[in-house]
Amino acid sequence: MVQEINANGDNIQGKYGIVVSKYNDSITFRLLEGAIRTLTDAGVSEDDLVVVKVPGAWELPVAAQRLAKTDLVAVLCLGAVIKGETTHDQYINQQVSHSLGQLAIQYGKPVLFGLLTCNNMEQAIHRAGGNVGNKGEECAQAALEMVSVLRQIDES
Repeated sequence: MVQEINANGDNIQGKYGIVVSKYNDSITFRLLEGAIRTLTDAGVSEDDLVVVKVPGAWELPVAAQRLAKTDLVAVLCLGAVIKGETTHDQYINQQVSHSLGQLAIQYGKPVLFGLLTCNNMEQAIHRAGGNVGNKGEECAQAALEMVSVLRQIDES
């Protein structure tokens, strides 16, 4: 018989870290609010949330690394890089995504990519509680599911 493991919302308790960029804070703090709401609605205590505010998206990985070294069960990284007149955004987005992926593998815990990579402010607004939803909420939901899945894997 095939053993199936999927997120069931069980066994999600523990401390969660959230690293949020202060750059574009009108967007990123909406992502933060959505993430916190999703985690607490799922039963995670506010006392089990650690929020770290960093200057910009570029700084997300180093703060995430420090948090991943601790007893946190997951680290959510939230930010917003909005394309300007140069290709600067591409370099930031590529390096941050690569670094966060490496951290997840290195520490064997969910390190979530909640970085908006938008062409303009309007797209960012739509993804921070607008007509496309709140990507902070989605990031938190993914963290909860991954904590559940990884614990099931460990128990099997």
